[in-house]
Amino acid sequence: MSDLHPARSRSGGLRIAMVAPPWYELPPRAYGGIEAMVSDLTTALVRRGHTVTLIGAGRADTPADYVATYPEAPSSRIGEPLPEVVHAAAAAATLASLDVDIVHDHSLAGPLTAASRTAPTLVTVHGAIDDDLGEFYRRLGGAVSLAAISGSQRGSASDLNWAGVVHNAVDAASFPYRADKEDWLLWLGRFSPDKGAHLAIDAARAAGRRILLAGKLTEPSEHDYFSRFVRPRLGADAEYVGEADAARKRDLLSRARCLLFPIQWEEPFGLVMIEAMACGTPVVTLRRGAAPEVVVDGVTGFVRTSPDELPDAVERAGDLDPRACRAHVERHFDVSVMAEGYERLYRQVIAGAALRDRTAVPASAPALAG
Repeated sequence: MSDLHPARSRSGGLRIAMVAPPWYELPPRAYGGIEAMVSDLTTALVRRGHTVTLIGAGRADTPADYVATYPEAPSSRIGEPLPEVVHAAAAAATLASLDVDIVHDHSLAGPLTAASRTAPTLVTVHGAIDDDLGEFYRRLGGAVSLAAISGSQRGSASDLNWAGVVHNAVDAASFPYRADKEDWLLWLGRFSPDKGAHLAIDAARAAGRRILLAGKLTEPSEHDYFSRFVRPRLGADAEYVGEADAARKRDLLSRARCLLFPIQWEEPFGLVMIEAMACGTPVVTLRRGAAPEVVVDGVTGFVRTSPDELPDAVERAGDLDPRACRAHVERHFDVSVMAEGYERLYRQVIAGAALRDRTAVPASAPALAG
């Protein structure tokens, strides 16, 4: 971690400003998929010879230059608008003092300041694109270029200013591979109807299998869902084990027979699926959002159409080869692959911005005669 200074380029490398969301430290201790992805990407880019200034909130363990907008990440205030807005304002002030080739923004409010900068801005869209989010990015127009995290997400709003698709990734080497699995199932995520924890319990029970549930349970909406749909289903064969930190998550994922992930929305990616497969653990999920892009049906898990198909898939998951799961992640979803993808987008966006600058008509230029 270092004090703020103008970013310096290395030979052949880019000068990159990376803006994380403000909600969790980098990397997060437990929940925080976006922050984990940003942290891993930043580390990979520095190792590949780029100069990166990372802007986030709270503590950061990073080889990049780091600037904090909050001394502690305001995790307890998720859902409030002001922490995001304050973070965006502080990040904009930092960016104004940096000499960079590109800004890579992962926050929601941060892109609002992109038009005031000379450096181009690439925004990774981490959420599902509903009407409001789609309109937000349409209003930004050409001030930002957008990176999708899946083809499914990009296809849901194909008219936006997309630069390309780069799948999320993990540092596969940081996840323990284990070939011998134990005889229980795992659900891991945040307690939301979208994530289908109650359906995971129902499917496990129908299959006659024990299931452990490890998830984020902090926001009022999460407590409401848990109380109404999850707690009544708990019992000797369905146990809530709390929120798992990084070490506990890896332990659970590596030991489970399979990860049960019955999503109920158009999941834009689903990082936990590749975390499981990195451990050699197959994924049983539903055909929503990016799941068919992430899981190879019949090889690294099963992608089913309806919840009543899940119990049979759970049984068949024990026949899949853990090595195929691990190899799939190493080949397609390792952080090195993600870093290469973003390098291509950075250079593409930078070149596009330079071309627009060269061809722009100066404001003072005389109008051509008709």
